[in-house]
Amino acid sequence: MGYEFLDHTGDAMFRARGGTLEEAIRSAALAVASLIWDGTPAGEREPRQVLVEGRSIEQLVVRALDEIVYLVETEGFLLSDVEGIRLGGTDGRLSLEAVFVGERITDRHGLRGGVKAVTYNQLMIERDDGVTIQVVVDV
Repeated sequence: MGYEFLDHTGDAMFRARGGTLEEAIRSAALAVASLIWDGTPAGEREPRQVLVEGRSIEQLVVRALDEIVYLVETEGFLLSDVEGIRLGGTDGRLSLEAVFVGERITDRHGLRGGVKAVTYNQLMIERDDGVTIQVVVDV
């Protein structure tokens, strides 16, 4: 279902949608990636296994999106897709596992700018006809 950016002073805010929570998380990840680069492939695609844990769905979403920022900063990894999202949990902790697919930054990539952090400011997860996640990103 995708995502749309909303007007926000100083930061970037978007709403990501999906038929399920997993689909909405994938859309949110692609929205964050679109703030970093234009998505035009310039290299070989590589998978990255990701596991984040939290005490709430909101915390899982923020931590998963923060992982995108972390991978850009530490490995020069540009996200282009998210596959196999699985939600689970034990002992009062929730988990999110996924495969981030992307490529390493080269001079051929169309970089747009940096994302400093994903915030909890105005974070919302709504379930109605599908799932909508609203996120503010510090750019």
